[in-house]
Amino acid sequence: MAPRTPLVLGMVLLAAVGVAAFHFWSVRPQTVRAPEPVADEAAAPALPPDPLRSGGPRQVPRPAGGAPPDAGGSGSGQIVVDVSGKVRRPGVRRLPAGSRVADALDAAGGVRAGTDVTGLNRARVLLDGEQVVVGLPPGPPAPGTVGGGHAGADRPGGGPGGGPGGGPGGPGHSAPLSLNTATAEQLETLPGVGPVLAQHMIDYRTENNGFRSVDELRQVNGIGDRRFAELQPLVRP
Repeated sequence: MAPRTPLVLGMVLLAAVGVAAFHFWSVRPQTVRAPEPVADEAAAPALPPDPLRSGGPRQVPRPAGGAPPDAGGSGSGQIVVDVSGKVRRPGVRRLPAGSRVADALDAAGGVRAGTDVTGLNRARVLLDGEQVVVGLPPGPPAPGTVGGGHAGADRPGGGPGGGPGGGPGGPGHSAPLSLNTATAEQLETLPGVGPVLAQHMIDYRTENNGFRSVDELRQVNGIGDRRFAELQPLVRP
C-alpha cells in the first residue's frame, strides 16, 4: 500500500461522517407553536355597557307594574276613630288596627275625673270610622257610635235613665235605649228585664263586641219570641 492511501481513506471517512451528521441534524423534530385564535368581532354579540365601568348612571329596577312602593298610606294598618265627650283631648285619632276602646281613651288624654264609665266596654276592639262617646247622653241612633258611661247628674231628672220615669223605656222618654251603651241599671228599666237578664245581655255584648242589630237579642239567654216583641221597639244597637 502506498504511503498516501491511509491518508486518503481517513479524509473520505471523515467526510462521510460529516455528511451523516448534517443529515440527522436537518431531519430532527422541532416544536411548532399553534396559531393564535382570531376573535370575530362581527360575529360576537353586542353586550350592554357596564354602568360601573363606563361611569354612567346606574338603573334601579322598578317594582312590577311600575307602581312606587307603598309609603304608608291607607294600607299602613291604621284605623281612624272619633273620640268625643268627657275626655281631656277629644278629636279624631289614628290608631293601629286592632286597638281597643281603652287605647282610644288613652290617645284622647284619658277620661275626665268624675265621669261614670260603668257601661263602657273598654276591652272592645275598635272599627275604622266609628265614634267613641264618653259621658254624654245618647243621641238619635247613628251607625258606628259607641257611647260611654253616663253620669246621672248630666241628664234632666237626675236619674240613671234621665227621664222622669227613671229609665229610657219608661214613661216620658221616647228615645230607644242603646244596647251597646246601657248600664245594667238602665237595662232593668225595660219591661220584663231583671238583674239576671240584664247581666245576660251585658255578657253577650262583651263576648261579641257589641250588638250589631236588635235581632241579636234573640240569641241572649232568657229572651224568647214574646219578650223580644216587647223589647224590639224600645231598644237599638
